Amino acid sequence: MRQDTMRAIEARAFSIDALTLTERPVPAPGAGEILVRVKAATLNYRDLAVLIGGYMPALPLPFIPVSDACGVVEAVGEGVTRFAVGDRVVPCYIQTYHSGLITQEQRTQRTIGAPRDGVLRDYMTVPAEDAVHAPAHLSDLEAAALPIAGLTAWTCLMTGGLQPGGTILVQGTGGVSLFALQLAKAFGARVIALTSTAEKADLLKRLGADAVINYRDTPNWAGPVREATGGKGVDIVVETAGATLSESLAATAYNGFIGVIGFVGGQEASVNIRQLIGPGARVQGIIVGHRDGLEALGRAMEVSDIHPVMDKAFPLEQAADAFHHLKAANHIGKVGISF
Repeated sequence: MRQDTMRAIEARAFSIDALTLTERPVPAPGAGEILVRVKAATLNYRDLAVLIGGYMPALPLPFIPVSDACGVVEAVGEGVTRFAVGDRVVPCYIQTYHSGLITQEQRTQRTIGAPRDGVLRDYMTVPAEDAVHAPAHLSDLEAAALPIAGLTAWTCLMTGGLQPGGTILVQGTGGVSLFALQLAKAFGARVIALTSTAEKADLLKRLGADAVINYRDTPNWAGPVREATGGKGVDIVVETAGATLSESLAATAYNGFIGVIGFVGGQEASVNIRQLIGPGARVQGIIVGHRDGLEALGRAMEVSDIHPVMDKAFPLEQAADAFHHLKAANHIGKVGISF
């Protein structure tokens, strides 16, 4: 029997150290909704950017942070047939976005973790249509890595037209890059990876990277990337750094694709327009993805027995420590929070 109150982590100011463990009432599912007992969450760079005030500075305080979770259905509202009590589920990051093209309202108003309250609480309600079944082969922590990191990688590769025998470039060892590497290898593609340390290079090679380039030793890495492809260039770039867009364009094949998904290296980049026009490169911002894509990602991971790379998990009470660990940028894979 669940209690009437639950634990929740509130951000009462735009600071990691302003995170506070508090109590809130347990919500009740309305018609068409499910009540989810949260079992695990994972952190994204977006969560950190929101928390420190750099992404949504006008967000009302306090708010419950973090976007990605996996949990168990504790109760269902009237009319729900999509799930039953006891099902493991993953809420969709962008609520109401089921397929097709995203709307501005969905992008700006319907995302979990800001502006909607996030997942760092024992219970949450979501519309049944805005969650998917967790892949059976994944743990709760692993499944909690899918809504943003996993789906963003999947959407980028699918939008770029990933093909067996194609070549993709991933940057670093963050969650999206590692998902993209694992998925691309499952599709029979070649992967070139950028990293900053020998330890991370070893991990990338174990996951199947065909070539690894240290971007600290070689900041102008486009040339070595092209050499690793026999001069052709890569077919798809998973651009997580943002500020390296010009270098990515120089590494891209004719008619290649660059999916811009993040800005961990900076929000501005200088681009020579001829780099776009000459090879006919496509550059597109990737906005995570929709529910149908999340379901397809789960199926692909089950068939290929792909498990996300997990770094370290912290208990809910140590959520601030988890964010400090993420901010330090020494992690490899996903940083988690267990309940």
